[in-house]
Amino acid sequence: MSTPTPVPASAPAGGFTFKNWEEHPVGPADAPFPRLARAVVTNAFTGVVTAPETVCAYTIAYTGENAGTFAGMELVTGTVGGRKGSFVLEERGTFDATGTTRCAFEVVPGSASADLAGLTGSGSFVYRHGETSVDYAFAYDLPR
Repeated sequence: MSTPTPVPASAPAGGFTFKNWEEHPVGPADAPFPRLARAVVTNAFTGVVTAPETVCAYTIAYTGENAGTFAGMELVTGTVGGRKGSFVLEERGTFDATGTTRCAFEVVPGSASADLAGLTGSGSFVYRHGETSVDYAFAYDLPR
């Protein structure tokens, strides 16, 4: 087993941009809080993780106007540390009325393929409404 490649939260591993966001209510759209929604999102990653187009599905629980929690899975096809393959990230986070989103994510065990087989890792990001690119931190272990 190789030594994990740590990335402190203060040192971004890279960035990503939202390429597309399609959100739809689950149940009545005008229901009082709490409310549920689903979103299908496409992101583009640069840095330690390079992926021109990911596929992500979120379930969102709105607990107030522009506030709540979310959970999702993101299929990433690209490279990590220069090695090619695909893997899935499990993501959980919160967002608040100030426009700040906080998310932690982890590689789903056993999901990595090709040159990324055996990949483990976790990371996080903080997004502030209006930003066009989001820095992320990612610490990972990739067997040789």
